[in-house]
Amino acid sequence: MQSFSYNAAFSRNIGWLTASEQNRLASKRVAIAGLGGVGGSHLLTLTRLGIGRFNLADFDVFELANFNRQAGATMPNLGRPKLEVMAEQARNINPELDLRLFPKGVRHDNLETFLGDADLFLDGLDFFVLAIRRAVFAACHARGIPALTAAPLGMGAALLNFLPEGMSFEEYFRLEGKAEDEQLLRFLLGLSPAMLQGAYLVDPSAVDLAEHRGPSTPMACELCAGLAATHVLKILLGRGTVPAAPRGLHFDAYRNRLVSTWRPWGNRNPLQQLALAVGRRRFAGNRSSRSSTEHETPLATPAERILDVARWAPSGDNTQPWRFEIISQNHLVVYGRDTRDHCVYDLDGHASQVAIGALLENTAIAASDQGLRARIRRRTETPESRPTFDVELHPDSTVPPDPLLPYVRVRATQRRRMATRRLSLREREALQEALGATFEVVWIEGLARRTQTAQLLFRNAGIRLTIPEAYAVHRNVIQWHAQFSKDRIPDRAVGLDPVTTRLMQWAMQSWGRVTFLNRYLAGTWLPRMELDIVPALSCAAHFVITAKQRPETIDDYVAAGRAVQRFWLTATHLGLQLQPEMTPLIFARYCDNGRRFTTDERAWARALRLAEALDELIGAEERARAVFMGRIGAGRAPQTRSTRLSLDRLMVGR
Repeated sequence: MQSFSYNAAFSRNIGWLTASEQNRLASKRVAIAGLGGVGGSHLLTLTRLGIGRFNLADFDVFELANFNRQAGATMPNLGRPKLEVMAEQARNINPELDLRLFPKGVRHDNLETFLGDADLFLDGLDFFVLAIRRAVFAACHARGIPALTAAPLGMGAALLNFLPEGMSFEEYFRLEGKAEDEQLLRFLLGLSPAMLQGAYLVDPSAVDLAEHRGPSTPMACELCAGLAATHVLKILLGRGTVPAAPRGLHFDAYRNRLVSTWRPWGNRNPLQQLALAVGRRRFAGNRSSRSSTEHETPLATPAERILDVARWAPSGDNTQPWRFEIISQNHLVVYGRDTRDHCVYDLDGHASQVAIGALLENTAIAASDQGLRARIRRRTETPESRPTFDVELHPDSTVPPDPLLPYVRVRATQRRRMATRRLSLREREALQEALGATFEVVWIEGLARRTQTAQLLFRNAGIRLTIPEAYAVHRNVIQWHAQFSKDRIPDRAVGLDPVTTRLMQWAMQSWGRVTFLNRYLAGTWLPRMELDIVPALSCAAHFVITAKQRPETIDDYVAAGRAVQRFWLTATHLGLQLQPEMTPLIFARYCDNGRRFTTDERAWARALRLAEALDELIGAEERARAVFMGRIGAGRAPQTRSTRLSLDRLMVGR
């Protein structure tokens, strides 16, 4: 077995370091408090850099929740002390390391020993641990020890260096005498004045300062280690420029941005004061929202876990026309209801039936992950307007986890621009395969056909935005000033620019305002351009899903919903975005049946002409068998979307 040699082990550092500098690093001692995601990566990175001495403090053990980011989190290490594991990994890199271990963590009673003869302190403490962090940084400042903190933020890292001759930790953050909520907010905004990570946070509910909870990524931890280790090298070797607080660095790999931050006077800076005021309002709003919502029961059983996935099915205007009951762990009941009595878009309840079908498909997908086969039966004695379904769950070792499961929660409606590149043959084949043998897809591709579709949708919107029956629906389904909504559509997801959104909010206060805007100011033209023309042209294709046999019964439409959901989930799996375009089909079907959906005679006459135009676009026979219409294309996932009511809210009797 080859013996260890320091010079050979770290010889590849030479070139960026001189041999003399490498030997100097071998004699340096770095104190690291916390050996989790950031601290563990700090230790291994600095060990590979050739640092020869460490003081290490941690009292925690590895658990499953650490697996997404912590270097020592593996199955063999579950339940083992982080300090023991990480010291072992570091010694496996350099068996000559001089390690001083503090298994009770860094505390007030061992702070003197922990810092000892350390040349530098590196902060790896959990974000929410402030009291001892403040004590360590204060002790470093008093002893003239450089102290660095690198924060993992989203998919990036922010670095602050507190040097002996510069601003102290307390002078920068100003935490003294503040309540914990305020301290956490000041710490976050002080670490991250640029807040680059905020632009792509897809689930704000994952951040809860009061509950000491926040999301993390492995990339951020590794970026912290690289950013901090570079400045450790510069400080210990006296090389290069080291930005010291109130200056900092924030690099975000997701945003492709590097920002050099500068906040003179730290959190007393006027910009910081403004950011803190905004943060307090947002924090108070989140806290109020938490206190006003019901307690969610932990998902303790497979049945609950299945329904928690199922609830993420799409439904018109996010109405979620279903409720659940758990009869036993092998028997679930789905109580459906349609919205035909008050929603012009739910002709004979078909739109709700398609949505319920999507929910039942989610149920089967989620059951497969539990090793169960879902057998679904509709109670034929229940009225079609309130269909009820029994779901029996049977253990079946031959059922593999459905590969579409990871996409159930992330599937969303994209109402903005998509890429215009054509779908590949592989994508088209996968989407057709997702529909199964009883459904087909009709593609509407090419600029000329997309333009024809855009014109049809523009004319269709002239009906949708001017009839009182649709106004009554639109008025109730939009949640204003929202990025996410549990039971409606947030205004930021509608697809309008901010100015048009505010104009629409003003108009939607009364039908009189809508008619005034439409009659005298051509009020529908701007939203029709933004919601119909531009998106219709900015996509790969429009599509119509058709049944082999013309759908007639509720079971036909439920089956269609199951196929549509697999189509949509497959699109999400392929990295494609999708938006339903159902109203042309719905209005045309009203026309087929001779059922007037509006009191507006001019709108009815336009609907009759549009039904003919739709037949010209896709064919009369295909339109008669159509169950779903939409547009599709590559592009970014929406940053704002409808979410869902909690499982507790959807359970009968809770």
